[in-house]
Amino acid sequence: MCRMSDTSRLHTPPKLQAGDHVAVVSPSWAGAGVFPRVHDIGVGVLRDAFGLVPVEFATTRQVGASPEERARDLNVAFADPKIKALVAVIGGSDQLAVLPHLDADTIAANPKAFFGYSDNTNLLNYLWNLGVVGYHGGSTLVHLARPGGVHPVFLTSLRHALFDSETVEIEPVSEFTDLQPDWDDPSTLVTPLTTTNETGWHWHNATRVVTGRTWGGNLEVLHWNLAANRWIKPNEVYRDCVLILETSEEMPSSEEVFQMLRNFGERGLLAQFPAVVFAKAKAWSTQNPLDEVERSAFRAAQELAVLQAFKIYNPAAMIVYGPDFGHTDPQYVLPYGGLMTIDGISQKITVQY
Repeated sequence: MCRMSDTSRLHTPPKLQAGDHVAVVSPSWAGAGVFPRVHDIGVGVLRDAFGLVPVEFATTRQVGASPEERARDLNVAFADPKIKALVAVIGGSDQLAVLPHLDADTIAANPKAFFGYSDNTNLLNYLWNLGVVGYHGGSTLVHLARPGGVHPVFLTSLRHALFDSETVEIEPVSEFTDLQPDWDDPSTLVTPLTTTNETGWHWHNATRVVTGRTWGGNLEVLHWNLAANRWIKPNEVYRDCVLILETSEEMPSSEEVFQMLRNFGERGLLAQFPAVVFAKAKAWSTQNPLDEVERSAFRAAQELAVLQAFKIYNPAAMIVYGPDFGHTDPQYVLPYGGLMTIDGISQKITVQY
C-alpha cells in the first residue's frame, strides 16, 4: 500500500442513506448557470433515482464566481452536518486557484464524499492529502443528464460509491461513445448518441497482482499541480500506489501526453507506481470532430505515448490501457484513495468502494 504517515492515512467518509442532503457545487465552471435545463435533469436523477435531497449553494449557478466565493461554498458544505456528500456540476480550468482558500481544518474534521473528475482532480488530490478518500467521477451536466438517460455502468458505480463498501469488478463495456450532445438544444438529450464497439483493454507487463491505494486523475490537471509545486507530495508518499490517469476533451496530442509524463518521470514520480490504469482517451470534440478511423488512431497514438514514457521511467510497471473512467461515456466512478487490485494474471480490476 501507499507509504503514508499516521497523520495522513486515508479514510473513507461515511456512506449515505436515502433522504440525506447532498451539496451540488461548482468548484470550477458554473455550467449550471449556463445550461440550467440540462443541470436540472441531472439534479432530478439525484433526487428520483437515489432518493437524495440536492442542495445548491450561492455559486452553483453563479457564472464568474471568484475562487474565494467558490471556496466559501465548499467550506460551508463540509461544515454543515446536514450535508453528507458533495457532487460537482462539471469541471473547468481554474480550480487550482480555489484550493488556497479552503479551510483544511474544517474539511479534515468533517470528511465527506466528494464526486467529480477533470478539473475536480484538484479537490480530489487536496482531500487525498488530508487523508480523505474521494470519488473520481460524476457530473450533473454530463453523466446524470446523459443523452438517452443515465448509463447503467455509471448508475451502478455511483450507487456503490454513495451507499455501500462493496468490492466490485470493473469490467470492459460492450460499447462506448466519444460524441457529445448540444446543450443549447435539450432535444439532443432525448436520443442516445452513436456508439462504437469496445475491442477490449490492453494489458502490458501483466504478470502479477498489485493492490494499492489509488492516486492520479486528469493528467493535464496533475501537470498544473506539478508546475504549481504546492499540492503534490514528495515522491515516496506515492510508493506502491496504483496510478489512475485520464485525459480531457481538449484532446492533448500523443506528443503532449508523452511530454507531461516525461516531466513526472524526471521528477522520479512515475517510478513509484507498480501499476497504472490509463483510461480510454476521449477522441472527439465539437472543436475537433474526428471520424471513427481517426478516433481509433488517436487512441492508439496516446497508448504508445504512455508506453514509451513508462518504458523510460518505470519499465516494470504493469499498465492497463482502455478502462472507462474520466472523460469516457459510459463512465465508472472510481474511489480516489480507495483500494484497487490489478490482477494481471486473470486480467481483472477490482475496487473497494
